[in-house]
Amino acid sequence: MLNEWSPDSWRQLPAEQQPDWPDTDEVAAVLHEISKLPPLVFAGEARTLKHQLANVCNGNALLLQAGDCAESFDSLSADAIRDNLKVILQMAVALTYSTGLPVVKVGRIAGQFAKPRSSPTETQDDLELPSFRGHIVNDPDFDAGSREANPRRLLQAYHQSSSTLNLLRAFTRGGFANLAQVHSWNQEFVANSPAGEHYREIADGITDALAFMKACGITTLNNSALNEVDFYTSHEALLLGYEEALTRTDSTTGNWYDCSAHMLWIGERTRQIDGAHIEFLRGVENPLGCKIGPTATSDDVLKICETLNPNAEPGRLTLITRFGADNVEICLPPIVNAVTSAGHPAVWACDPMHGNTFTSSSGHKTRHLDDVLTELS
Repeated sequence: MLNEWSPDSWRQLPAEQQPDWPDTDEVAAVLHEISKLPPLVFAGEARTLKHQLANVCNGNALLLQAGDCAESFDSLSADAIRDNLKVILQMAVALTYSTGLPVVKVGRIAGQFAKPRSSPTETQDDLELPSFRGHIVNDPDFDAGSREANPRRLLQAYHQSSSTLNLLRAFTRGGFANLAQVHSWNQEFVANSPAGEHYREIADGITDALAFMKACGITTLNNSALNEVDFYTSHEALLLGYEEALTRTDSTTGNWYDCSAHMLWIGERTRQIDGAHIEFLRGVENPLGCKIGPTATSDDVLKICETLNPNAEPGRLTLITRFGADNVEICLPPIVNAVTSAGHPAVWACDPMHGNTFTSSSGHKTRHLDDVLTELS
């Protein structure tokens, strides 16, 4: 790591998973344009999320992070955004009732457009082209024009993120997240889904709890906590030029915040301790996450904790484990022991999807639900 940090100090270090832009001048012009646009989120919101994650770190709340593996430019619609939010709120209500703890709700949304790749190129029928790196970079169609990295897509990602955030704020503050309404969705799930019968006891318990609160005079009409929710956005901070362009100085504290999302994370492929991604994120005050896979050692994770959270601030760092069902019992305990023994406060989260991926006979990547549940357990 470099001693002095600035939003562009990452440029002095090797940066993995960056696109091969054909026109560097055009990229610079687009990033300059983005740097003049309004922030997508605000520093105060990121600080509030960090405080709430500190409660998770201390065992007084839970973190639920959910959303698409990667967002698409083709699926921007009010219905899609609403339905994603609806499922997250349903899960959060069930978790809150079952555990008696508040749930911090973070979506992989409004910015999760970039995809890390295991190879920079892809070959089909003897034709080799650049890999699809997400809609923020290129197009999945397998032809030369579609796979060429297009910097104008960075602007499209910004504007789609802005539109998504506007709708999320309207939904979470405008009555859509009303507790009674979310509970009615869960009741519908129990009544109409074959899997829903498993949740009948939870749904009936929530019904009784709402009736009790109503009898005590606590309703969604007189209590904003039952009518609104805090909902935060997150994405992998993969394209560092884009993240730098949206990094701003907070007027109230003078600190730097990456205003592309409330929470940013570093992926398994870009967590090199001497790499550009850790260098960039160590200097912003957002709550951060880091994916930890089966190749990570306890020493690796301790260095990450020391670099990203040198002041041992609860809520600053979330360690997102993605070992896979076959590796988690071997890999996780020594890392947990090393981190806790060293006194590093961390939120521990499990990503049971990305460590259990395999390619089906149809050629699609998928997971076995049993593996997902095994890793979670």
